[in-house]
Amino acid sequence: MSTLLLCVFFAVSASANDVEVDGLYYNLNKTEKTAEVTYGESGEAPCSGSFEIPSSILINEEEYIVTSIGDYAFQYCSGLTSITIPNSVTSIGKNAFYDCSGLTSITIPNSVTSIGEAAFYGCSGLTSVTIPNSVTSIERVTFSCCSGLTSITIPNSVTSIEESVFSRCSGLTSVTIPNSVTSIGDYAFYGCI
Repeated sequence: MSTLLLCVFFAVSASANDVEVDGLYYNLNKTEKTAEVTYGESGEAPCSGSFEIPSSILINEEEYIVTSIGDYAFQYCSGLTSITIPNSVTSIGKNAFYDCSGLTSITIPNSVTSIGEAAFYGCSGLTSVTIPNSVTSIERVTFSCCSGLTSITIPNSVTSIEESVFSRCSGLTSVTIPNSVTSIGDYAFYGCI
């Protein structure tokens, strides 16, 4: 089942920090009119099926541009199978998809400039990932324990690969590292048998 999230009118109470639109939770920056995908107040997140994050949402007839996927947004959602991220998103927070073992497909758009620490840690269902040319650094343990990952291509924009980025990716057979990379952290490929 694919959930297509478009513009929705939604009433927001004055005291609410988070809003929910079609199964996704958001933090709103009312000054900049931006939204960050997050998790619900009790820690819940949409944990099954496919999701397409919209580029904007309407709240009380005001448009908010979705610019980030926040820390822990989809953590432990083992039933999440695929996610589509719009070009409006510029950052993926730390632990955003931590231990989403059912995640088999993700498209990271060229608008993303930063991918947080452990963002895809334990996503054992991922078989390949394309990192866009807009990313300059791959933070520590970003893809650690992604045992299904078989190939990775690192773009020319990346200058550093931090520690343990691909550690315990036991299925990894092919890695392309460009000349732009000037440093590779400790244990970056530890346990990649």
